[in-house]
Amino acid sequence: METVLVSACLRGVPCRFDGRHKASPEIEAALADREPVPFCPEIAGGLTTPRHPAELVGGDGHAVLDGTARVIDDMGCDVTAEFVAGARLALAAARRSGCQEALLMPRSPSCGRGTVHDGSFTGRLTAGDGVTAALLERNGITVRPAPGP
Repeated sequence: METVLVSACLRGVPCRFDGRHKASPEIEAALADREPVPFCPEIAGGLTTPRHPAELVGGDGHAVLDGTARVIDDMGCDVTAEFVAGARLALAAARRSGCQEALLMPRSPSCGRGTVHDGSFTGRLTAGDGVTAALLERNGITVRPAPGP
């Protein structure tokens, strides 16, 4: 059975910044006939639940990995190191499990694929990828945003 790395919050783990999850019937349907490997890079990187929301400032996850952007929470704390550490651990988990694909939480500063929050904490979105999505892509793992809202 094909394995797929999945944002843990999409599998019902209450690990989002607000202490909630984002499990849904659409997610379960997208995982049919595949073995999910749930993983939360933010928790793995050392952040707690709940935690202050964070956004990418100065670029997307690729820019963070290149050292030209940061991940900052809404109190002004730099949490870049935790996001990068979590991304590295997510990549290790994907490799260990043989995942060639990842189904990740949309718009997240870790897991977003194609669209992320713009760093203004106003709800505005911009083109880009989260830190984990960027690292997975750079290492040949296909990243897809999860279906649903």
